[in-house]
Amino acid sequence: MTEETSEEKTAQETVKEEKTTEALQTKQIGENTVSISRKPVMNYVIACLTFFNSGSEKVVVKARGRSISRAVDSVELLRSAFVKDLQLQSVSIGTEQITSGEGQTRNGSTIEITVTKP
Repeated sequence: MTEETSEEKTAQETVKEEKTTEALQTKQIGENTVSISRKPVMNYVIACLTFFNSGSEKVVVKARGRSISRAVDSVELLRSAFVKDLQLQSVSIGTEQITSGEGQTRNGSTIEITVTKP
């Protein structure tokens, strides 16, 4: 029985390592990018601060639709209260076509705010 238990523990550790590796790979794909959705503004400010504190000089904040105002609020709060020398590198706005489950397409607004810390 102890052999099975140790084998099961080894298998579980392997699964945990694989999940951690997958999470790191996902993070590297969207490196230094914060996607805004429905969480409170302060959560996104903390996410940006985490990137800056880990050595990043640039963070990209992305949002679409009703979350655009939350993205702007997050960057403004970050800039006014936490990182005084934060600079806006670029602000890109756009429209993307979203296809619904019924096959209809509609337009959705997007914003991408790039901020840098000198």
